[in-house]
Amino acid sequence: MTIDEKYQRLLAVISAQERTAVAFSGGVDSSFLCYAAAAALGDKAIAVTVVSPMLPKSEINCAEAVARKVGIEHILIEEAEINEEVAANPKERCYFCKKIEFGNILKAAQERGINTVLDGSNLDDLGDYRPGLKALEELRILSPLREAGLTKADIRELSRRFDLPTWDKPAFACLASRIPYGERIDREKLARVEKAEDALRTAGFRQFRVRSHENIARIEVAPEERRRFFDETLLDSVSHSLKSYGFVYVALELEGYAMGSMNRAIFTAHS
Repeated sequence: MTIDEKYQRLLAVISAQERTAVAFSGGVDSSFLCYAAAAALGDKAIAVTVVSPMLPKSEINCAEAVARKVGIEHILIEEAEINEEVAANPKERCYFCKKIEFGNILKAAQERGINTVLDGSNLDDLGDYRPGLKALEELRILSPLREAGLTKADIRELSRRFDLPTWDKPAFACLASRIPYGERIDREKLARVEKAEDALRTAGFRQFRVRSHENIARIEVAPEERRRFFDETLLDSVSHSLKSYGFVYVALELEGYAMGSMNRAIFTAHS
């Protein structure tokens, strides 16, 4: 199928629903899905964002801006506490987290007379370790981007065509993904990572992660951005900032950013 045929298929899949709620994180995929849902269903589609310690304020601000641009009703629901199964941070953490998060989104939708929730998983998501997809299946959450055969590249291209500000937004995952499996998650660690990543953003980096290993910050930036760290002034500035947030040591991942790099520990353990 051509990219235009995939988009028409996406609209048809969404239009088959009477009313729908989009699980909206403010990322590339869910922003595009909001646009498509509004195009297909008009005011019969809403967007729901879960405000939790896992989602930084910058992402919430982005979601609000996209919702305004798209013209879709945007609901924010609070999830202030970290569930114990999530806080324990087992390798199935994403399953527990998604089960709770999407359960709350489904509840908020049903309170508004909506029984269908859509998520932004795309075709490429099937190629990584994603236990959260099992939770979506159990809750009967629909993934129309996958059903329409849309890849990440397709979504970025269509987002560019429709003038969505997220079309070239760097990939993002929840803050919990910065902490190795088995290391307990708490609000303080998540807040520290959020501040550290804000510092990298302020320094002009586009694609990055700050992986938190107890008192060590391990910085990942896009391979093409690594050369910036040959600047000693920048090295000192970043190090001082991250240490002021509570890290004792600051290290740089020499190979640069890699999506899902925390999953290497799982694959290594089973190899």
